[in-house]
Order: sequence, then structure tokens, then C-alpha cells
Amino acid sequence: MNGSGSSILTTAAVLLAAVVTIALGIYGGRRSRTTSDFLVASRSVGSRANATAITGEYLSAASFLGVAGYVAKYGADALWYPVGFTAGYLGLLMFVAAPLRRSGAYTVPDFAEFRLSSPRARTIAMLVVVGICVLYLIPQFQGAGQALHILLDIPAWVGAVGVGLIVIMNVVSGGMRSITFVQAVQYWLKLTAIAIPTLVLLAVFAGDRSELGASAPPRVQTATTVDITVDVEVNVADATGVIVDGHVDGTEIRGQQLPPGPHTLGAGTTLTLAAGAATPVVTGAPVTGADWLSSGHGLGGGHPLYQVLSLIIATFLGTMGLPHVLVRFYTNPDGRSAQRTALAVIALLSLFYLFPLLLGIFARLYVPELLITGNADAAVLLLPTAAVGGIGGQLLAALVAAGAIAAFLATSSGLLVSVAGALSTDVLRGRVRDFRLAAIIGGLVPIGLALAAASLELSRTVGLVFAVSASTLCPLLVLGIWWRRLTAPGAITGLLVGGLSSGAATSLAIAGVVPDDALGGWPAIIVGYPAAVTVPLGFATMIAVSLATQATLPPGLSRTFARMHVPERLGMGIERLPEG
Repeated sequence: MNGSGSSILTTAAVLLAAVVTIALGIYGGRRSRTTSDFLVASRSVGSRANATAITGEYLSAASFLGVAGYVAKYGADALWYPVGFTAGYLGLLMFVAAPLRRSGAYTVPDFAEFRLSSPRARTIAMLVVVGICVLYLIPQFQGAGQALHILLDIPAWVGAVGVGLIVIMNVVSGGMRSITFVQAVQYWLKLTAIAIPTLVLLAVFAGDRSELGASAPPRVQTATTVDITVDVEVNVADATGVIVDGHVDGTEIRGQQLPPGPHTLGAGTTLTLAAGAATPVVTGAPVTGADWLSSGHGLGGGHPLYQVLSLIIATFLGTMGLPHVLVRFYTNPDGRSAQRTALAVIALLSLFYLFPLLLGIFARLYVPELLITGNADAAVLLLPTAAVGGIGGQLLAALVAAGAIAAFLATSSGLLVSVAGALSTDVLRGRVRDFRLAAIIGGLVPIGLALAAASLELSRTVGLVFAVSASTLCPLLVLGIWWRRLTAPGAITGLLVGGLSSGAATSLAIAGVVPDDALGGWPAIIVGYPAAVTVPLGFATMIAVSLATQATLPPGLSRTFARMHVPERLGMGIERLPEG
């Protein structure tokens, strides 16, 4: 746990990040008056400012903390997370950004009604948007609670509730116009908070010349005590210097060396590792450095090739359906500006993701004890004090803490704006007061769910939400923009089939309900990585039902497609923004 000096610095950094976020939100939202301001910032955000805000919003806790932790834990196969998170914007740039902006819609449900001339399709799309955003908000609030528990030793629920209330306050104060300014600033804060520690650790690594590709498991550099807080399965390759006090495989062991082989360590068990002892590794993760550097081992459990394929599908296609990302493109003045925004986001993301990758490598060297508990999300938070130490390490840890809080706040704000926009325009009357009421309700519900649900690693949970997005809104947008034969019954059926199948798997995983290893473990694997099944199912359902219901195609389809694909200067565009 942090020393008193480190705790003071970290507390100050966290409080400063929170206060600055609130102040920026009030400043940015001081001109928010109309529904247009709250929903799409009156479509007045330039491409550069919007790109920075989108990137600040998109880089959630899964990017700031989870990517490094997964790289430390699983090695080469975990690289698909940052690759997929970035590559998804290429698809967004090529297929969605400009036509979506030209449609004149202001929310994804509004686009569904514009394209399909169906209020019912709009309602189903609204339910999907709210569902995705709530599922995405849960890990943000959970991660905030866990991070503040690690950093400040406060109860996890305090951090979750505190971050949730700050987000609600910012969104209620000014909506999209308010959070745009906040998220743009938070991108640079997050980049600074992760780049400076990475560069310092790079210098440390260059000086000690530690070995990454050894045939042995990683080893602790100093005597280390690890407390097991939940039951965990580990693989012990080298038991020398590993002393256990607690329950091992259901048997109580006191002060004895942990035998080699696979074991289940009960909650409350303590491991004491002598300096230079090999670290036990959570079951499913690569044990040796050589395996960690090579691909093909998956992300824990069986069927590694399926896992990686499903992850690629979820991250590559899921970005095109994330409501909080899509709504930001409505804030651009025109379709060309939306394309420039998407291109700039790719560059900003590529720069950022260089640093979590390096931190994941350093975590395996300097905090290998995290591989025992499986709580790899803590790696970025604990690395500075472990590798640098002293006042320098404390300052770096405080900077990382500020960046982590910014990550939770930025993404959560964008998600809540999407929830509030959908509820206020589709359930309520669409006034400013309705937006604010929807924001309060939409923020309080996921806070409660975050406190009640089981907690998975951040990248794992976010990957599941991407699978839901890729199975529902991605088919709706891609087919709606590029396939004239999509009908309202086809879209509705596809949204329901894709949403229910992927949503059920995600809910089971988040709730901690995993099937037994029957049928070779396939039920558990599909629940954990559903995209390879549910995304083709969503696309196929939309196409098949649409082909069977061609008589229901909406009138004026040619004009609808012209509005989406013809440049605005030719006068075909239309703005569909409610009054208020």
C-alpha cells in the first residue's frame, strides 16, 4: 500500500483532476441553452477540436489501465486490443462518418427513423443505445472504484459513486457543449499522464537491461508479500522461495513452500516471495517469457484461435456502433469535416497506444506479483513506485492517478450524453429539462448496477460491450447506409436477434455466471467472446428478413440515399434537429 507521502500526493492529484473537470464542464457549458446545444453542441465543433474530444472520450479506463494489464498478463495476443480499438476508426472513416453526418440526424435512433421511415425501428434502436451505454458505464464506475481503492485505500463503492456523481453534474450542466471542452482537455492530460511515466521507465529499463524472453517465469526483484482477496487458480512452475499461508486446493497450509503445479488459492491466503523467486502465474496466462512473447496462446482458457478471432471482430466492428462515438460526428458542421475528424482520431489514438504497450512490458518486469492475483488492471497504477521509488516514483504515481480519473470521467460523460439524448427525445418531450432529468436517471442506474455486478478486468468487459455494439448498431448503420434493400422489419429483427444474443452473453459474463466446461468448454468461451457468433447472426438476420419483406421498403429511398452520399454543397442535405 502507498506510504503517507505517496497517499497525500495521489489524493491531491485525484482531487485536482476532479475539480478541474467540474470547472471545465461549467466553463464549457456556460452557453448551453437549447436542445441543440445539449445534444450536438449546435453542430459547431471543428474537426480538430472534435477529434481531440472524441479521442479523449474514447480512451476509457480499458485503454489507460486495461491494455497495459492485458499485455503484461497475456503478451502478444493482447496486442489485438489496441490494434482493434484503433483500426475500428478506419472502418468508421470509410463507411459511416460522412453519410451519417449528412443524414441530418441527431441521434442513432433518429437515423433509424430517417432511413427506414419507421417509428418502431427508432424505438428499438433507442433501447439498444441505452443498453450499450449502460453496459459500458458499469465497468467505468467499477474501475474508478477499484483504482481509488488501490491508490487511496478507500472503499471501492466510494470511488464509483463519486465519479458517477461528477459525471452527472457535468452532463446536466451543459450537455454536449459542456463535455466537448472537458474531453478535449482530458485527452492531453491522459497522454501526458501515461507518456511521462513510460519514458522514465524506458530509461530505467535501458539501465538495468532486464531480460524479457527468458524461458523461466518472471521473478520478483525484492521480497514481496501478496494477499489473495478472491479465489484464484495459479500455475507454479518454480516453487523455490514461495511460502504460503492460507488455503491451497481446499487444504489449510501454514508457512510451507507452495508445491509446483496448478493450485487454487483461497481468498485470505498470503504468499511470501523471496527476492528472486519465480512468480506463480494465473491459470491460462503464459508462464514463461518465451510463451509470453509468442502469439497463439489466446487470452486464458481453451480455444485460443476462436478467442482472438472473436476479439478482432468485436473491436474492429464495434467502434462503428458505439453510441457515444457516433453522436460526436453529429457535432461536425458537415460530412467532410466528419471525415477529417475520423482521420485525425486515428493519428491521435496511434500516438497514445504506444505508451500502454510499453507499460505492459515493464509491468511484467517490475510488478510480476500482479500475475498471481490476475488483477492486471492495477499495473499502471503501481509501476512508478515499484520501478522508480522515492519522491520521483510518488510524483509519477500521482500523475498516473490523475490520468486514470480523467479516463473514467471522459468516457462516462460521453456515454451519459448518449443515454440522456436517446431518453429525452424518444421517451420524454425533448426539452432541456427532459435532457437533464434523463441524465440524472441514466447516471444513477448504472452506478447501482456497478455496485451490484461482479467485476471483470476492464479490457475484458469493454470487449464484451464492443461485441454488443458490433452485433446491433454496426449492421444497422453499414446496411442502412450502403444497402438499399434494408427494410424496417429486417432492421428490427436483426437488432433484436443480435442484441439479445450478444447482450445475454455479456450480461452473464458481467454477472459472473459462466457455464460449466461442458462440450469442450465452448459455452464458456462463447459467453466470454460472443462476437464471432453474434455479429454474423445480426448481419444475416437483417439481410434475410429484409429480402423477405421487400414490399415494406420506404418511399423516397433514392432521395434518402442522395442526402447521405451527395456532398452538402449540392444542396441535398437536411438538418433534423428538434426545437427547444
